[in-house]
Amino acid sequence: MTEIEPGEHTVDELNERLETVDDEEVLETVLEAEQSGQDRKTAREAIRSRLEAVDAPGNEENGASGGDEDDESAGEEEPDAGDDESAGEEESDDGGEEDDGLTHPTRDKRHVRALADGDYEDMWVFCETQGGELLEVSREMLGKARRLMDQFSEDYGDEERVVAYLMGDDCEGLAEECIAYGADVALYHDDTRLERFLHKPYTEISAHMARGEGTAESTDWRDYDKPRYILFPATNNGRDLSAKVQAELDSGLASDCSDLFIEENEVSNPVKTGEPGVKKTFEKVLHMKRPDFSGFEYSTILCLDNPGREFHPQGASIIPGSFDPIERDDDREGDVIEHDMELDEDWFRVEITEYDQLEAGVDLTGHEVVVCLGRGIADDPTVGMELGLDLVDAFEDAELAITRGIVTSSYQFEGHVERYSKEERQIGETGQVVAPQLYIAAGVSGAVQHKVGMDQSDTIVAINTDTDARIRDFSDYFIEGDLFEVLPRLTDAVEAGETTLEAVADGHGGDGHE
Repeated sequence: MTEIEPGEHTVDELNERLETVDDEEVLETVLEAEQSGQDRKTAREAIRSRLEAVDAPGNEENGASGGDEDDESAGEEEPDAGDDESAGEEESDDGGEEDDGLTHPTRDKRHVRALADGDYEDMWVFCETQGGELLEVSREMLGKARRLMDQFSEDYGDEERVVAYLMGDDCEGLAEECIAYGADVALYHDDTRLERFLHKPYTEISAHMARGEGTAESTDWRDYDKPRYILFPATNNGRDLSAKVQAELDSGLASDCSDLFIEENEVSNPVKTGEPGVKKTFEKVLHMKRPDFSGFEYSTILCLDNPGREFHPQGASIIPGSFDPIERDDDREGDVIEHDMELDEDWFRVEITEYDQLEAGVDLTGHEVVVCLGRGIADDPTVGMELGLDLVDAFEDAELAITRGIVTSSYQFEGHVERYSKEERQIGETGQVVAPQLYIAAGVSGAVQHKVGMDQSDTIVAINTDTDARIRDFSDYFIEGDLFEVLPRLTDAVEAGETTLEAVADGHGGDGHE
């Protein structure tokens, strides 16, 4: 009989019992009992890990005797440190250079084990800035975070906060603005060298903040190990930073998400539960919804812990335009805290000494209405473009967009509308992603790549002569008709006040039919 019967415990329970055992022979007996019983891989790994912790000799023999091909190959790929030292000595005896530990980096690699039994709280939001101002997507993420954590408080009775964090040159005022847009805490790092995004310092500062490192003055507002959740913008800089920070914090990332919600989740995956046939409920799970590559389906990504390893923060990057900011309230109260950290000069080896400012592009996000033209304008491209612009002008807050088909076409446009045919107005997978209250697609077939860029719109109205066009499948209203006839009538109705934005969105603004 062993002092511990492994078959009577789940892997989590077994881990707890093993922590009290320091006797190598007892641990080896437990390992033999597990191998002759349920023979769970995660249980065997836990026992061997404990053997290593007590520096048990002969542990490699146990690893090779498990009767598991995966374990044997793992043992060959990852020899213990003693093997590496011997190899280094032999090389030195042959007159070669001493082993610097980099000769066989993959052989030496060990999985980094994330913080176990850690304490995690709050939803953090990286607020990207540009030209001394918050990007709109930063306000959008703060608004979503505020709503999520308010609901979190109702569901779980725990008061956890929205924490905005940012860095830059003279950014204290922007931190105060984050409070006005929903944050409870705004943590900022001010340095003239951080005026523009730089990979290394931004990553190091972000991880330093998240771990709660620094002086008491900059960290005494919190008493947990790492954030529970963290959001980044799915911008060029945000995508870059999100991957680096989450890797630094030893967690995962769901990229380019368009929706988020928090709820519990029951799983039976043995990788997550510790053993087959067991179900486990994870609470407070951030469900991160993102469009898949087809554009017609959505995947929900979860970041769940493994037995003995915790994956936090649960992280996501957010597609701009996916959420609405809350109304700015300069009377909102919150803590604005300056982060303290010594920045290594080596992080700033790259210095920007000169740069050119590109002309501002066209931002199609944030408008109430987007009117998009497709290949249906082919019969008279210039007139088709004019009709689209007329409809845009009829609304108070609208913008004109186009499909990839127009960008790559050989259509000839007259000079006064030619600039509207450029790639900067393209909607889709390789263009901009929008989510207006109303999206009017005129002469658009509905290719998968286009759908990815607009199907988060509140209401989609399609105008097309082809009743089998794919866009009909994901439109709220489909008007069968020629855009050259329908657009002028719709424009006249809007200008005359006969059709409001709400009426069009409800499908009552035109004479077409679904």
